[in-house]
Amino acid sequence: MALAPPLAGLGFALGLGLVLAAPGVAGEPVTIAAEPVTAFGAAVPGDPVDGVVFRGGAVLSSDHPDFGGISGLSMLDAARFVMVTDRGSVITGRLAPGAEPGLIDTRLAPLTATTGDAIPGRFSADAEAVEIIVREGLPSAMRVGFESNTRVADYALDAEGIPTGPAQPVAIPDWLRALRTNESIESLCIAPPASPIAGSTLIITENHVRTGDAIAATLLGVADRGDLDLERSGRFLPTDCAFAPDGDLLVLERTFSLLGFAMQVRRIPADAVRAGARMDGEIILSGSGRDVDNMEGLGVRTMSDGEVRMLIVSDDNFLAFQRTLLLEFALPETGDPAP
Repeated sequence: MALAPPLAGLGFALGLGLVLAAPGVAGEPVTIAAEPVTAFGAAVPGDPVDGVVFRGGAVLSSDHPDFGGISGLSMLDAARFVMVTDRGSVITGRLAPGAEPGLIDTRLAPLTATTGDAIPGRFSADAEAVEIIVREGLPSAMRVGFESNTRVADYALDAEGIPTGPAQPVAIPDWLRALRTNESIESLCIAPPASPIAGSTLIITENHVRTGDAIAATLLGVADRGDLDLERSGRFLPTDCAFAPDGDLLVLERTFSLLGFAMQVRRIPADAVRAGARMDGEIILSGSGRDVDNMEGLGVRTMSDGEVRMLIVSDDNFLAFQRTLLLEFALPETGDPAP
């Protein structure tokens, strides 16, 4: 991915004004309030948390009926992002550089079916994961995973990184396509050049079991095609994945109890991600209570100084008592001890 100038944290501030393109209304202005998150547990931005460093965050809110339900996140570069929602919308934009707070060039539009029309019905529109396809070093397409009406589709990107045109179906294994529940596709990510399976798409289900009690997954590739599993981690279930530039796999996981949500991120070594494997790795971040919410989206970006950061976003399910929470953490360099 191309590098961008350093950004000032996440660049969010209270009372931020955004321009979103709601379905059928190009460039509809929408006001979004962004309340800065200045602590994660006892950590303030710059402090270590488990195996990472807290960089900041924000709670986003809006009166716009189509803002919310964010279930997938991917970065085109250090500034541009794309998110998908479980009501079939795609949100694109940039994190503002320098001291200017907020998101800029931000739009919201409906995901389309193969006909080019908006996807009809929530059963088919439930997008849960998104990843950027990079060709010759540039973002060229967006790959989206859907649950319930389980499928994967690609969307072309224009020169500005905005999805365009109808959905292009992507072949997936029959056992995965046959799933018709909300425990099917939950995570989708594409291996970077440094990975032994470079270019292959990894799909992890939310809670489908094929062997033992491990969580079913599959690889879509040429030389690397085949099924694999994710070792279960207590009551946690995977909600998204992203590869670090060095090829290690990051898996975001979530659980829920009467005390609220909890989340964790596992880092799985690059050579453990292969067809036939049972993937597992160390927990590099965990959180619970008011520090987190229903964390569902995970993206990775590389700053111009080389620092690799992961962004984690929550799905508020369009419920007033939940939040759209966006958090950012820096990963240690490969070979560095945990902070």
